[in-house]
Amino acid sequence: MSPIVVLMALELRHLRYLLAVAEHGNFTRAAEELHISQPTLSQQIKQLERTLGSQLLDRTGRTVRLTDAGEAYAHHARGALHQLAAAERAVHDVRDLTRGRLRLAVTPTFTAYLVGPLTAELHGRHPGITLTVRETTQDRIETGLLADEFDLGIAFWGTHLPGITATALFTETLTLVTGDSGNSGATGGRSAALPVRDLADRQLALLSGDFATRGHIDAYLERHGVSPRIAVEANSIQALTEVVQRTSLATVLPDAITHDHPRLVPMPLEPALPTRTVTLLARADAYRSAAALAFTRLTRELVRSRGYTAPARDGSAEGAVEVEGGADQ
Repeated sequence: MSPIVVLMALELRHLRYLLAVAEHGNFTRAAEELHISQPTLSQQIKQLERTLGSQLLDRTGRTVRLTDAGEAYAHHARGALHQLAAAERAVHDVRDLTRGRLRLAVTPTFTAYLVGPLTAELHGRHPGITLTVRETTQDRIETGLLADEFDLGIAFWGTHLPGITATALFTETLTLVTGDSGNSGATGGRSAALPVRDLADRQLALLSGDFATRGHIDAYLERHGVSPRIAVEANSIQALTEVVQRTSLATVLPDAITHDHPRLVPMPLEPALPTRTVTLLARADAYRSAAALAFTRLTRELVRSRGYTAPARDGSAEGAVEVEGGADQ
C-alpha cells in the first residue's frame, strides 16, 4: 500500500507514533515524548499494523525495533511527513511577507558577527517573519537541510553532500586579534603585519578543537613551524573576545568580528592566514519560500554594504560559482 493511500485511511498521528517508537526503541519513552499513555500508544501502533496487514515492530527483545517491513514503511513515512510539512509552509507562505517562517542554521563563528546584523535587517524589513537560528557544525547543517530541518545554512565552501547547493557570499579573512590595551603598536586601529615566527613568543587564547576554525589555525601554524603557547582554550567566541579585551593574550578570529568591537585590534600576519569562502547553503530541490528568498537578497545586500571581500569567480577555494554538492570543489 502506498504512503498516499495509507494517509487517506489513517491519521498522521499513526505515522508520528511509529517513528517515535522507532527512534526511542521503547514504548514508555516514546509515549512520554508524545504526551500520551503507553497503552494508547501501543493500541494505535497495532491499529496501524492491522491496516497495513504487516508487523512493523519487533517487540520480542529488550529494545523495540523496526522489522524489515517497518524499516521500509518508516522510510516512506518520514518522506511523507516532510512533504506535508513543506506543503503546509507553502500554503502559509505569504508573498507580501506579512508573515512567514525561516529556519536558519549557521556554524558558530557567524553568530559573532553576521547573525546579529542579518536578524536586525530581516526584522526591520519584515517583522512578521519568525526566524529560528540554530548554531551547529557544517556537517549537521547539510544533513539538516537534506532532512528538511532547515531552510538555509551559512557555512564554508568545500566538498558538499549530494543535493546541497552552495552560493558564495564573501571571503572571510582570519587575523591575529589583540585588545587595544595589549597592542602598543596599533596605528589607526590596525597594526603592521606581524611575522608568523613571532607568534612563538606569544601566548594565545584560541577556540577549542571542536571548531573547524581551530583546525584551520593549527594547520597554518604547523605549516610555518610555529608552536605558540596556548594559554586559554574556549568553545565560545564571546569568551575569547572577553579574555582578549582584559589580558595581554592574543587570539585568531575572523577580521570582521573586530568591526563591532572597538576594543579589539586586528593584527595581520605575514604570511597571511589562508582565506575561507563563506557560502549560503540550501537543498537543491527545496521549496524556496518568500521568507527564504527575501533573506537571501538581504544577505547579499548586507555583505556588500559592510564591505566584505567579494569571492573570486574562478571556482577555486575562493570561487563564487554556485555548485551542487557531490563535485570536487
